[in-house]
Amino acid sequence: NIKTRTGKILFETYFDKMVNETVAPEDMVPIGNSQQPLTRSNSHGSNSNLETLNHGVKDTLNYRIRTVDKDGKGPVSLWHDISLVHIDPDTDQETPYLNFVNEIPKFSRKKYEIATDEVGNPIKQDEKKGTLREFKKGDIFFNYGCLPQTWEDPTFVHPDAEGCRGDNDPLDVCEIGARIIKPGDIRPVKILGVLCMIDEGEADWKLVTIDAEDKWAPFLNNIEDVEEQLPGQLDAIREWFRTYKIPDGKPPNVFGLDEKFMDKAYAMGIVTECHHAWEELVSGEKERKLAEMPESVKTMVRKLSKHNLLDVEVERDF
Repeated sequence: NIKTRTGKILFETYFDKMVNETVAPEDMVPIGNSQQPLTRSNSHGSNSNLETLNHGVKDTLNYRIRTVDKDGKGPVSLWHDISLVHIDPDTDQETPYLNFVNEIPKFSRKKYEIATDEVGNPIKQDEKKGTLREFKKGDIFFNYGCLPQTWEDPTFVHPDAEGCRGDNDPLDVCEIGARIIKPGDIRPVKILGVLCMIDEGEADWKLVTIDAEDKWAPFLNNIEDVEEQLPGQLDAIREWFRTYKIPDGKPPNVFGLDEKFMDKAYAMGIVTECHHAWEELVSGEKERKLAEMPESVKTMVRKLSKHNLLDVEVERDF
């Protein structure tokens, strides 16, 4: 087993708690030693004690949104240094929620994203051939970002993903609450379901979530609740992703699983899979498995910034 300084929870145990609500928080233990208390010495469990700073001129290629620790402990990677499980800053205990890092606020169109290939993983506006990218389709109508400490592994083909590999990014999240969330903000969310999108031959899962503090959150606990309480919302999300690249001259995106939104239990399985993939990435285990991969895949993986690999404590049971 590998235990990181992020205090890795045995995620199958957390999965059981999230889906079935049968596991008490005190039963959660780190991998590798069930007698030791959970430690989180090198990760942030919430947005408490963090702030975002703007660097450079907005609407330029050099503009970056960086996250830092208010105590002066230096930069914080929104991909690697935020825990997947949300931690209550008052009690320092796990909550039933996951952390969501927002990249693109609802009712906006600038394509901000975590720079996975830059040290510190700031947020930048995506560009293509020197031109900053926006959604030509128009404003997105939900908050859009990702789950920290997840990775859609481009060496792995999920059996439901139409034979496509992962897209080499953190797991995407659509947050459907009322709040407009700023780029770089971190919010606790409830996982409701997931859609399997195939984007230019790559698997690109889209989680559906809601902010845990949203007024609709008490009424939304699974994907069928979204259709019941907010009819038409899921169809609108699917059609957004199907058509948003058409104004760029590209064909519509397609979907796996008969275009169905899968439920919370299925979605948590995808989260678990992508969290384990991230663990392999930052521990160096994935690098050891790249030998049989095509050069294009090796290049994709090796360009990622894994700066906190130096912060991983390896405890192996031989």
